[in-house]
Amino acid sequence: MAQQTHLARKMTTRHVRMISLGGVIGTGLFLSSGYTIHEAGPVGTIIAYLVGALLVYAVMLCLGELAVAMPYTGSFHVYATEYIGPATGFVVAILYWLTWTIALGSEFTAAGLIMQRWFPQVPVWVWSLLFIILIVASNLFSVKIFAESEFWFAAVKVFAIVAFIVLGLLAITGILPIRGVHHAPGLSNLVKNGLFPNGFGGVFTTMLTVNFAFSGTELIGVTAGEVADPGKAIPSAIHTTLWRLVIFFIGSIVVMAALIPYKVAGVTQSPFVYVLNRLQVPYAADLMNFVVLTAIISAANSGLYASTRMLWSLGNEGTIPRVFAKTGRRGVPTLALIVSMFGGILALVSSKVAASTVYLVLVSISGLAVVVVWMAIALAEFNFRRRFLAAGHQLSELKYQTPWYPLVPLFAFALSGLSCLLIWFDPTQRVALEATVPFIAVCYLGYWLRQRRNQSETKP
Repeated sequence: MAQQTHLARKMTTRHVRMISLGGVIGTGLFLSSGYTIHEAGPVGTIIAYLVGALLVYAVMLCLGELAVAMPYTGSFHVYATEYIGPATGFVVAILYWLTWTIALGSEFTAAGLIMQRWFPQVPVWVWSLLFIILIVASNLFSVKIFAESEFWFAAVKVFAIVAFIVLGLLAITGILPIRGVHHAPGLSNLVKNGLFPNGFGGVFTTMLTVNFAFSGTELIGVTAGEVADPGKAIPSAIHTTLWRLVIFFIGSIVVMAALIPYKVAGVTQSPFVYVLNRLQVPYAADLMNFVVLTAIISAANSGLYASTRMLWSLGNEGTIPRVFAKTGRRGVPTLALIVSMFGGILALVSSKVAASTVYLVLVSISGLAVVVVWMAIALAEFNFRRRFLAAGHQLSELKYQTPWYPLVPLFAFALSGLSCLLIWFDPTQRVALEATVPFIAVCYLGYWLRQRRNQSETKP
């Protein structure tokens, strides 16, 4: 395996639990959920998110066995290299690095735009620069500072969603008044426009949007190389993943679907703002903008952490120059961090000067990349278990076992692959498939050419 398996182990179970929760609560829920309701209808959206939750939980069960058995920094990149192939491991690392790096650019722009609501006289770039400095500082000093800051960012999001669900349920049952409504709406809006107003196919064509909303849970694996007690922290975080997803995502979607006509959902504003305005919550837009700002900063914080660890892992195994594996006095891979942030800044620039070409392709690839990574996690776990037993080991030796093997990894792999293929039938998302498949092919070709050059250089 890699020469060095992990960095400084300074995270606690508390950190990992909240990072795994905070990683999945972001703009995908606060903003993109409206698009899903509009396309799939109220009931279709609930089904789509339930299926998505089951898929993510299956992937996490696979990742749990791998991460506890091999708590390495680099996580699924290392697992894919060892149990699928070095080329696939390289592609997985590049895709995951690109996913978070591209997100960095859009997150900093979005944060600046939100701040302009309160400070219209200050240019967006000033706020973007301030947030860049904040996120770099959070990641640069030590992993413990990163973990602690991410803990509190996530806590704000959790509190906001719990409050939203409670207020929504009070409105649905008639306890809290709704503007323009003189009786309890109940759940009638879920079915009055038909169970699937745009056809049942809308459930499947929105799966990529749903998967995007759930992306971030795999950060559990990335933290495995820096948590103090991975054998305790990783299973604890995974076991709570499903009920967290059900409570926070499905609960929010039920409230939104019951209180928002599906035809207007996601068309003009965040569904959260729409609901809070109907409930006549004072300063609803400002409150949600603050929560979304927190979610954006949290995503950027996690994104820089994850992309830095992917570059460190590639440098650690020698796929890219080993200088990327060097760490500072605090155990942070400084060069990998700087390059990842620089990539995010380039993405931000491309969003301004080449929005309809370069940036569109990059965003499309990053949107599908996480699902490809999930497929790699499932396949790696499937192969790991087979090799583990073939080598004469017993299942009792594994501190954490993926249940219902091999059904869980096969289910995770098949459903992830299916959600990728189904977006072909949605013209607005088809570009993701058209951009990602050639990009993956280029990555494989690039790895093959590099290996050939290395072999020719080592020959006498």
